[in-house]
Amino acid sequence: MRLPTAPRRAFARLRRDAVFGLVGISVQLLALLVMGVPWLADGDLSSLPAVLLAVALPLGALAALTPGFTRVQRRRFTSLLAIDIPGPTRWGRQVRYNLLVAPAIAGGGVLAWSFALVGVAAATVFLWRQQAGRLKFLPDAMAAAYLTAGGIALLALAYWLTGALARLDLRAATALLGPDPAKKLERRVEDLTESRAGAIDVADAERRRIERDLHDGAQQRLVSMAVNLGLAKATLKDLPDEARQVIEEAHREAKGAIEELSSLVRGLHPAVLDELGLDAALSGIAARAPLPVRLHVHVPERASPTVEAVAYFVVSEALTNVAKHARAERADVTVVRTGDTLRVVIADDGEGGADAARGSGLTGLAKRAGSVDGSFAISSPRGGPTVITVELPCVL
Repeated sequence: MRLPTAPRRAFARLRRDAVFGLVGISVQLLALLVMGVPWLADGDLSSLPAVLLAVALPLGALAALTPGFTRVQRRRFTSLLAIDIPGPTRWGRQVRYNLLVAPAIAGGGVLAWSFALVGVAAATVFLWRQQAGRLKFLPDAMAAAYLTAGGIALLALAYWLTGALARLDLRAATALLGPDPAKKLERRVEDLTESRAGAIDVADAERRRIERDLHDGAQQRLVSMAVNLGLAKATLKDLPDEARQVIEEAHREAKGAIEELSSLVRGLHPAVLDELGLDAALSGIAARAPLPVRLHVHVPERASPTVEAVAYFVVSEALTNVAKHARAERADVTVVRTGDTLRVVIADDGEGGADAARGSGLTGLAKRAGSVDGSFAISSPRGGPTVITVELPCVL
């Protein structure tokens, strides 16, 4: 006959927690044995130094054996609860668990087993009454009923206490025997930093691929079409005026599409940045800007490609904002590498008053800088000038 699912699960959990607690009690008995060896070796406690030595030696022995007890405890969790508690952890945290927490939980386990044994004896008192002829000290029927109820209550308490101690032991071991929370958080931050850098590199590589596809595919086809239309306009002289106008309009549209596509390709990722570096790439931006731009670039050693791309787009977007909103007559761009930091400064003589908190294009600049753990700062008082300072790590 099979028990229903709920009682079967309850018995399985009780068996697991009871065995888990018994093994924990056994480990603590072994620890007590280790602590008792120095007492057995030196039984003379007639002087204070001897007493102090008798107390210090057991604690020292247990502290010295703490790493071994930690391995035993981790094995207990793995084999009996199927829970892996990874290490390493600091020695002081192991000592707190093995000298304070584990003995207290083992003491609670002894109490739970005492409740269980007394509860079994009390709950089965009616069975013992059948031996009343030889056991005259057994109570009468009313008292036996009370004892049975009390025994059942003790069994329920032992069941609850066994599970509670197992859960408490698991939480304490996870907190004290597992990785240090600070180290765990530090490792998590490192993992997130690496994954973010990987995502940025993947996105940059995808932009490069799209740039190559557009440059080698769609742009070349448009150029070929524009050349053919130009030849048609130059050679087909006997066409009606309406047809010539259509060809001329198509030629203008093709050239306009080529210019727009070229601008889009540069916006995705300029090929000159990979080939010649920041100086040449930023020179192109300065030459195409609608206002005079004085450029100074001093980068003796190139930064990582991702950081160079961020610096390029920061300058490009900043100059676009200057042209649209600053009402400036000129702008200055300075890019200097100092040690492992790439410093980018964009200044203009416009009317000022720019504020990144208002959700303008400056927010995008700050996010671009932050994507590689860079810093973004802006000074823009009313009346100008506006100075944007971005510092980027050269190596991710």
